[in-house]
Amino acid sequence: MMVIMKPGHTREDFDAVMSRIKEVGLDGHAIIGVERTVIGVVGLDREHPELSDDIEVMPGVESTVPISSPFKLCSREFRKDDTIVNVNGVRIGEGTVTIMAGPCAVESEEQLMMTAKAMKERGASILRGGAFKPRTSPYSFRGLEEDGLKLLAQARQETGLPVVTEVMSETTVQLIAKYADILQIGTRNAQNFFLLEEVAKAHKPVLLKRGMSSSIQEWLLAAEYILAKGNRNVILCERGIRTFETAARNTMDINAIPLVKELSHLPVVADPSHGTGKRRLVEPVGLGMIAAGADGLILEVHPSPEHALSDGAQSLTFELFSSVMENVAKVAAAVGKKMEREAAAV
Repeated sequence: MMVIMKPGHTREDFDAVMSRIKEVGLDGHAIIGVERTVIGVVGLDREHPELSDDIEVMPGVESTVPISSPFKLCSREFRKDDTIVNVNGVRIGEGTVTIMAGPCAVESEEQLMMTAKAMKERGASILRGGAFKPRTSPYSFRGLEEDGLKLLAQARQETGLPVVTEVMSETTVQLIAKYADILQIGTRNAQNFFLLEEVAKAHKPVLLKRGMSSSIQEWLLAAEYILAKGNRNVILCERGIRTFETAARNTMDINAIPLVKELSHLPVVADPSHGTGKRRLVEPVGLGMIAAGADGLILEVHPSPEHALSDGAQSLTFELFSSVMENVAKVAAAVGKKMEREAAAV
């Protein structure tokens, strides 16, 4: 349910409505706009038939409106305007295209600093890099852990690029939040609901990848876990889903971009590196995602992909990344968008 407050309502009116909501064990989430204040009422799925009628006659209330969507706070019913996630001045979802780029895994100071500087020079807005790596095999390289986080913080200091890195467990959330600007939830943890609630409490922007077998509704309900804990800064990431097809690493769901933007106010980026698993497919698929309405891309780039300790086959060289950036800018312009770095410089 949404409670729509009257223009000119008092603080006492607002507080009284919030108190009534809490009396029945539900939570109120307010969006305060220029002309209207809207309160989203969420909580356990149980009936409160009297609540809507009770609130509708309270002072300062204009009306109550039911929300039919199972995902309440991230739905367009709750918020019609797009959410803009501000990450240290980088604004994601403002009609621009934001590029997050860097190595799959932080391997060494030399590798990361070289890549970070190259990404900055070539127009990326955010540096990506894994310090804790989820790997299918326990014998694969699993990251430098806190040493990797320290290198990411050093790269941010030297380049000014905000940092996004993956969180894998509840026990490391606060540690990673000390170093990172965006906390990434990977596909394997997309429905780890305790972890979703824990990252929400860190009060850092969250990049939520779609689960490898998640429906769009399940993906948005995962985002709901974060929003319901009071963290409004969620960025959705389409990274391909697992289907019967084996020619590419995953099946990139281009339908998801316009569909999710229709259903939700949250920004949506795409990950064609993990979505395809093949270097030659990253650019054409990424361009298609921008044309479909994605607010940005997250790309894997490595100074020497053939020697990468993780995902070298899908990592771009610096030269290929430059080509991708040029063509992304062309497609962005064709659909009426600017590159985030270009827009920020105006």
